[in-house]
Amino acid sequence: MIFDTHLHLIDLSALRYPWLGGVPALNRDFSHDEYATQARRAGIEGALHMEVDVDPADIEAETGHVKAQSRQKGSLLRGVIASCRPEEKDFATYLERQRADPFVKGFRRVLHVMPDALSEGTLFRENITRIAGTGLTFDLVVLPHQIPRAIALADLAPGVQFVLDHCGVPDIKGGAEHPWREHMAEIARRPNVVAKISGVVAYADAGSWTVETLRPYVEHTITCFGWDRVVWGSDWPVCTLGGGLATWVAATHALIGGASPDERTMLLSANAKRLWSL
Repeated sequence: MIFDTHLHLIDLSALRYPWLGGVPALNRDFSHDEYATQARRAGIEGALHMEVDVDPADIEAETGHVKAQSRQKGSLLRGVIASCRPEEKDFATYLERQRADPFVKGFRRVLHVMPDALSEGTLFRENITRIAGTGLTFDLVVLPHQIPRAIALADLAPGVQFVLDHCGVPDIKGGAEHPWREHMAEIARRPNVVAKISGVVAYADAGSWTVETLRPYVEHTITCFGWDRVVWGSDWPVCTLGGGLATWVAATHALIGGASPDERTMLLSANAKRLWSL
């Protein structure tokens, strides 16, 4: 069975998503029920909801909305990775509120579409260090050229558990492996960073990618981090841009077909359950 560490739900009637206007294919409701039907068929037993970069005024409402859905009979939701704004002075107060809620498992601040300087701000960095000792993780979503900035954060806050999303967001469609390949090897040297095998189908050519297209990127990530420091994520519904949930699950099984049963279990569920105490 698989544990999905990267599920997005979209409810346009409940929350505001400013960025969706620029992505017509995703600018509709993507419900838990729609996901769950596909997920159960693919062998997914549970999921963490990943924040969807809602309007800042809706950040805590998003967590509450997902938590309410987790209480429904048959829900696959086991927790949330909540949105946050470490660059703002009220982050410490926000952090304490989230620590009081066991449904919150970690945080993410979208960085790959933001100015590089955001993560270099003094307040941002001070607030990231506040996460140390809380048991909460921080997801990093950065482009290949931004990985050195992710490395700087990992070095600054060795007591924080970081999760590098989407294999470091390589440009698979463009066939670019450098400097992504070197940067991945370097960030993997930080013991407080794990990598998420997710998102890659959306970075490949939707009409022509095959398992072999993805293999160099997925295998390099696993080689750098090791089987005990990788987790799996669907990135649904973003994965629909590259073939959909069932296609990505099938590709994953093909990519790790040569691994041992223990290695497959670590990637697909055991590491996530350990990391987030699920």
